[in-house]
Amino acid sequence: MFTFLLVVQFIIAALLVGVILVQKSEGGGLTSGGSPAGLMSARGAADFLTRMTAILATAFILMSIVLAFLAATRHSTKIDAGLQKAPAAVAPLTVPSAPAPTGNDTAPTGNSAVPFSQ
Repeated sequence: MFTFLLVVQFIIAALLVGVILVQKSEGGGLTSGGSPAGLMSARGAADFLTRMTAILATAFILMSIVLAFLAATRHSTKIDAGLQKAPAAVAPLTVPSAPAPTGNDTAPTGNSAVPFSQ
């Protein structure tokens, strides 16, 4: 039921955005062109869109309150099975130790750094 109401909320929100975008604003809006000789007069269309905006806005607010209430009171007594299992025992990490000094103080061969002398 929660998912169904969430889909209805999305549809109401999309319709509300559409109705608001179609309305004529001071800047002209999306309906600035066209003739008033259509099915509805310009005044009738404005009244219809205003009324539709109010209805959709009210439905959106009420649906938001209902969804918030349902989300807050929705309990799940089912425990996730993945959380019940204890993690597998992990072997302790062993770091290989450096070889013990042999007492030979010679410098290593290869690309070794030359000691700084003053």
